Amino acid sequence: MADGADGCPAGREPGSEPGDEFEIVDRSQVPGPSELRAATRPRAAAEGWSAPILTLARRATGNLSASYGSALRAAAGHGGADGSARAASKCQMMEERANLMHMMKLSIKVLLQSALSLGRSLDADHAPLQQFFVVMEHCLKHGLKVKKSFIGQNKSFFGPLELVEKLCPEASDIATSVRNLPELKTAVGRGRAWLYLALMQKKLADYLKVLIDNKHLLSEFYEPEALMMEEEGMVIVGLLVGLNVLDANLCLKGEDLDSQVGVIDFSLYLKDVQDLDGGKDCTVGDLQSKIDGLEKTNSKLQEELSAATDRICSLQEEQQQLREQNELIRERSEKSVEITKQDTKVELETYKQTRQGLDEMYSDVWKQLKEEKKIRLELEKELELQIGLKTEMEIAMKLLEKDTHEKQDTLVALRQQLEEVKAINLQMFHKVQTAESSLQQKNDTITSFEEKTSQAMSSMKQMEERLQNSERARQGAEERSHRLQQELGGRTDALQRQLSQLHEQCSSLEKELKSEKEQRQTLQRELQHEKDTSILLRTELQQVEGLKKELRELQDEKAELQKVCDEQEQALQEMGLHLSQSKLKMEDIKEVNKALKGHTWLKDDEATHCKQCEKEFSISRRKHHCRNCGHIFCNTCSSNELALPSYPKPVRVCDSCHTLLLQRCSSTGS
Repeated sequence: MADGADGCPAGREPGSEPGDEFEIVDRSQVPGPSELRAATRPRAAAEGWSAPILTLARRATGNLSASYGSALRAAAGHGGADGSARAASKCQMMEERANLMHMMKLSIKVLLQSALSLGRSLDADHAPLQQFFVVMEHCLKHGLKVKKSFIGQNKSFFGPLELVEKLCPEASDIATSVRNLPELKTAVGRGRAWLYLALMQKKLADYLKVLIDNKHLLSEFYEPEALMMEEEGMVIVGLLVGLNVLDANLCLKGEDLDSQVGVIDFSLYLKDVQDLDGGKDCTVGDLQSKIDGLEKTNSKLQEELSAATDRICSLQEEQQQLREQNELIRERSEKSVEITKQDTKVELETYKQTRQGLDEMYSDVWKQLKEEKKIRLELEKELELQIGLKTEMEIAMKLLEKDTHEKQDTLVALRQQLEEVKAINLQMFHKVQTAESSLQQKNDTITSFEEKTSQAMSSMKQMEERLQNSERARQGAEERSHRLQQELGGRTDALQRQLSQLHEQCSSLEKELKSEKEQRQTLQRELQHEKDTSILLRTELQQVEGLKKELRELQDEKAELQKVCDEQEQALQEMGLHLSQSKLKMEDIKEVNKALKGHTWLKDDEATHCKQCEKEFSISRRKHHCRNCGHIFCNTCSSNELALPSYPKPVRVCDSCHTLLLQRCSSTGS
């Protein structure tokens, strides 16, 4: 069924109700198949390309005449005009649903066949795909209610498609993309864009199934007899599942979807008259519109024929003029041939004269060719050498990249070690401060204990002096008593009394001596206690000296760590300079060659000692690769730089390679 430019079926007004879409005619007024066949024979002779469409018209007329006759009989049985109109509209809607379903089957079949022949990848210019969208649009428009507003009547199938966004969250991306397209101004264009995107997602059948499963929501947009509300809608959804095997590549930018005309092209489906004998239902209005279109095309062809005859006449006149010009050109060519003959004679003589010179030139050129061949062989050898150097250069570039990555890792590790050393230095500084404060306190206690010991020693000296005085006094008394006994033998009584006095004095002195001894013992105990305390203080002093020694060791360790830190910072600076130089070298090497192949290049982890002096590597004694042999040396054994063929600038080489390369250069130079 063909549509007009406004997207509505032929014979239907844009704002008409579904029951008023076709005019009910008497069956006697409808031409039969034989009459149509007789009427179309003369035209078929003149217009053979329109035979499939007329065959479809015959089949559609037979089907429609039967359906309209039943509709008239049903209308005659009813008493009122409203009942007949409703019955006719239902019959008409049923016929339209059947026609649309058959057209959808045909369009999907043709689309799948063409896609399989083209490799299942389609674009927007594919004619069967465009016709599929037209048929799909008609299916969605069938039985669509007209919404009235202040602006006017609105009848668009984009409204039901917007429900899919609420029922299926996966379709929200399609709806937002359609709304964000600036070139779409109408709801029809948005609906067409929605169908394009759903087909590209391979979700068109799923989204329409969600709509049909919720018919209570579709009743707001469609009439009860619409295709989406009946069983034909589910059949069409089943047919759409087969399109999931296709890959559609549709570009919406630049497409004028608002003003496209949805007309079904039957020529895509009418391949054979025998295939159409199975019967595809059409409407009388569609056939009449097709006949009118064929008449218009016939008139256009006649006009084109008259224009073609005029053009033939003008071309004959031009042909006559060209014949006259051809005669003139032939005469001129004969004259030019005679002139060229004379010129060729002269050129032949000059050719004979120049041939001798050419022979001499040929011998010279042959000699030059031999020399060029020799040069070419030498150049090929040099090229092979350059290719070998190129591979070495590529390997060196890869190793240089690896070296830079490893050095960056070592930089990070050295920075972490530097921060740890700084934290250790800070802890040692705090420990030294606490040790100095405790040492100061212990020095103060030692001085106080020394003062106490000096006081105790002075008191002990005084007690010893008093004891010595008492002993001297006792000895003097004993001497005096002995002299008195000798001198005064007779004075025993007096002497005894004196002796008793002396005994008393002696006892008192003994008591004093005992008290002095007790005081001395107490002083000795105090002195012993002071000695013990002094010993403890001396041990603490020794501990303090040990702490001082540890402090000095820590200070020495701090100095060594500071030295290591300075060396590491210097090494970091050198490595930074080396990295910058290596990056420049890498850029130069990458410009020379990009492909890399294998070469013996020793890894940093495999070497722990210098290959030449066999000294162990450390932070101060760093590793350096020889760019010639690939082994790892220290700085002293690889301080030489030499220009290699694989490097544009002088690079680091070891001492042995340096001497070897210098000997090789001297031998090649000599």
